[in-house]
Amino acid sequence: MQNIVRDIQLHLRARYPIIYLLTYEEQRTWRVLKFLAQEEGVVLYRWRQTVGLEGPDGVVQNTQQVESALEAFSAITEPAYCVLWDVHTDLERPSVVRWVRDLCLSIGSKQQALIFMGPTLRFPEELEKSLAIIDIPLPSRAEGERLLRVLCDSQSIEIEPELFERFVQGSLGLTEEQIKRLYNRILLGGKGFSESDLIVQNQEKRRAIRRSQFLEFWDTSNLDIDVGGLDNLKKWLSSRSLAFTADARKFGLPEPKGLFLLGVQGCGKSLMAKSVAKMWKQPLLRLDISAAMQMVGKAEESLRETIRIVESMAPAILWIDELEKGFTLDSSSGALGYFLTWMQEKTQPVFVVATANEVRALPPELLRKGRFDEIFFVDLPDIHERLEILDIHLRQRNRAPEKFDLTFVTEETERFSGAELEEVVISGLFNAFSEGRSLNTIDLLESARAIVPLAITMDDQLKELRDWARPRARRATADRRRFDFFLNWEE
Repeated sequence: MQNIVRDIQLHLRARYPIIYLLTYEEQRTWRVLKFLAQEEGVVLYRWRQTVGLEGPDGVVQNTQQVESALEAFSAITEPAYCVLWDVHTDLERPSVVRWVRDLCLSIGSKQQALIFMGPTLRFPEELEKSLAIIDIPLPSRAEGERLLRVLCDSQSIEIEPELFERFVQGSLGLTEEQIKRLYNRILLGGKGFSESDLIVQNQEKRRAIRRSQFLEFWDTSNLDIDVGGLDNLKKWLSSRSLAFTADARKFGLPEPKGLFLLGVQGCGKSLMAKSVAKMWKQPLLRLDISAAMQMVGKAEESLRETIRIVESMAPAILWIDELEKGFTLDSSSGALGYFLTWMQEKTQPVFVVATANEVRALPPELLRKGRFDEIFFVDLPDIHERLEILDIHLRQRNRAPEKFDLTFVTEETERFSGAELEEVVISGLFNAFSEGRSLNTIDLLESARAIVPLAITMDDQLKELRDWARPRARRATADRRRFDFFLNWEE
């Protein structure tokens, strides 16, 4: 919070007439403003429609209407800040806009400022050049740690350091009040912040983040994630697994920005996003970019609010699935511009994993270097990867792969995606189960022959996609053609 305090202070000292604070946390932000006013030696006023204009001498009579409050504030000559809560709805009235614009001409010389505070970014075009917008972040790791420490001290509770850190990490992304309610709920449970209480915390966090409309929290700690193939991509990710540590900063490494996965449907792009979170032991947040961009007139505001929640949970993985459904060549310029600027200049350790099945409809500026660290093309699995994928799906269903002749199955499943290979195993199991016997190789072969892979029905689109990716993206799969040549030659 210290950086935000400093940011607000600098804007006020620079004589910005209007500061717009985006936040849901009125009391927490109000505490900050009271501290700043004391630091700067100015008088602090606040206006709420339910009360009116309040100052050091109490409520100014007949100021429930914002026009009356602004008129009363205009008569004040001493250095002062006037905080207006939820004024965005009143800014639709021309009379309010006129009062604000008139005040902007005079308050700077009197060392005064208007501070708008609310959860929604909404202001008329007439005020655009007069205000500075500041996002108030959700509580940081240090604030979450302080809240839990105060509670533990007051209740004489001792938590093991590792478990304490997991509770603090799990509180990120919640407001201060939500954290307090969560800790009180755990306390009333009577177990004193045990391992089982982490489940309660994840449930509360999932509910809180779901209310953001566009974010979904994924708990990957208990997920069984095994991705077949994609060796080049796995190696690239493995080499960056410690990139968010202090040692990496000392070594001179920047924090990774993100990864763009382009490729054929059903070949493991989304699964890799989950795998990254599990591999790096970071929270995974899925952004429904299509829903966010469909908010007519509010796309930028929705995206800004969502990013604020994501950054509060950093370090974190932000998974944006099917990016082309949100950003197209005719996307909202404001929302696209905000996202591009954030990707280029973000300071919080948020690693973006974006996936797309069709890249040609995306704005070219989204894919240039500096937005993502790397672009990988995920193609149909080769024969080695098909063997590995079949092995994984059989083991996941408690079948021993060595009991099957998977060489025949892999030859029969050329041009199959990973999802279609999984369907081969599932369909085979259904056939065997319906006949009351064990699964065998014939079941898998018959299932494979009954499936028409998507790569055949979409052959032209796949060829165009490969042609686009060849000079622009790295292959996620290791090239084994030379190895196969020598292997066959020796045989």
